[in-house]
Amino acid sequence: MILRILGTRPNPPLWTLPAAWTVAFGLWGLSRQDSVWRDEAATWQVALRPAGAIGHMLENVDVVHGLYYLLMHGLFSSFGPGTTTLRLPSVLATAVAAACVTELGRRLAGARAGLAAGTVLGLLPAVQFHLQEGRPYALVAAGAAVSTLLLVRALEGHDRTRSWAAYGCTVLVCALLNWLSLLLLPAHLATLLRTRAGRGLRRRWAVASGAAVAGALPLVLFSAGQAGQVDWIPPLTWPALVGPAVLLAIGGLGARLAGPGRGRLSAAAVGFPLLALPQAALAGISLVRPLFLDRYVLFSLLGLALLIGAGLAAAARTAPWVLPVTLAVTAAALLPQAQAKRSPDSRVDDVLAAAEEVGRLKEPGDGVLFVPAARRDTALVSPDAFRGLRDLALAEGPRESGTLKGVETGPAAIRAAMRDQRRILLVTDAGTPPDPLPSARDRTKAAVLAEDFAVVADVRVRGRRVTVYERRAAPGGASRNRTGAWGRAFRIRPDPEGTA
Repeated sequence: MILRILGTRPNPPLWTLPAAWTVAFGLWGLSRQDSVWRDEAATWQVALRPAGAIGHMLENVDVVHGLYYLLMHGLFSSFGPGTTTLRLPSVLATAVAAACVTELGRRLAGARAGLAAGTVLGLLPAVQFHLQEGRPYALVAAGAAVSTLLLVRALEGHDRTRSWAAYGCTVLVCALLNWLSLLLLPAHLATLLRTRAGRGLRRRWAVASGAAVAGALPLVLFSAGQAGQVDWIPPLTWPALVGPAVLLAIGGLGARLAGPGRGRLSAAAVGFPLLALPQAALAGISLVRPLFLDRYVLFSLLGLALLIGAGLAAAARTAPWVLPVTLAVTAAALLPQAQAKRSPDSRVDDVLAAAEEVGRLKEPGDGVLFVPAARRDTALVSPDAFRGLRDLALAEGPRESGTLKGVETGPAAIRAAMRDQRRILLVTDAGTPPDPLPSARDRTKAAVLAEDFAVVADVRVRGRRVTVYERRAAPGGASRNRTGAWGRAFRIRPDPEGTA
């Protein structure tokens, strides 16, 4: 279907060049030195579960990503878990988006604009980040690009029932991957109004988009019960709007260079609403409930790439050297950033590196603890590294409990389990722990370690920390142990009566 939408003329089609460029760009450093950070670890560990277990989990958490998890489960089952399987879908999805943006640019502003727009998309820093990310946002961007191209084709006269059916299905799939992608619809409505589309076309758009919204509505309503998952997102502030404002300014400049778009189908009429309205709508929502994260509206950058491409093509009419020189200079200027995003240091942590250290430091009979409990993802992604270790706090595993991190037992049981151990491995974040720790269970872990154990090994690796504790010598006896930073941080009063 996508090939039919893109078309096959000229030979080879223009869109193949940016698509191939994007794939090559995505394959470069795809493994990030065999690193996986915490967000990708969620994808990894859920994809390893049976489909029934994934369904059980979605009843409790992360239902907004349910379709993506099932897709990745199928890929992991077919090709095995690994960084290539994890990230290649995002690479291919971004290539589809680049191809669609190229075709949009060609239709709306000419071949130069299309080639520039498709090339620019892969250079945008946010796109480069998600190009190699094992999460659904690149797939959403690809769907948004396909649906925008379908809309433009309808405005050009390809106003057929099957085209609108494809449009509605594409919007629905995007919504099932992340329902905030429905913010694409106000942008498409603005394009219809700006181009003065006929009443019949507007009616068919309303039917197709309404069907997509209706199909996604059960997911939207059900996910409202899991809204606590995004409580960590900070309230919207003026500094947070600086980035979007800069993007709008760049897009506005591109639209000005490309020429006015009111009353006719143009790059400005399509690109500027696509860039501006999803971000503005998300900012408005965030005034009520904080949700403003750029990845939720990554697809809006399709509009930015289209506007930049059209602006460069317009400038190249009088100075043909502008287009190749600008693209070459931009690629060279962004090369250090591109290299940085392919480094493990570009993410906050590395689950696989921490698991490797656990495998190196563990001894038979050791116990293991995670602070906070979400750091159990280290064991879920690399179970072999934790083989032979006893999870001292775990009452019910993630699969059985239908959660991402499992259910931990109460503080009193944790204290008793810890005092039966000679050695305990602690997996946590590399930074300074909060004081006090927010969970009563974690405060109990900290207190017992500080009271009864001392540090014998302490390794920080790529945003995570693995510390080995050994029981102190009896009172009056000599201790060969030393107390590290976590030991000092953990010298706090226990709170065995609290609950998480």
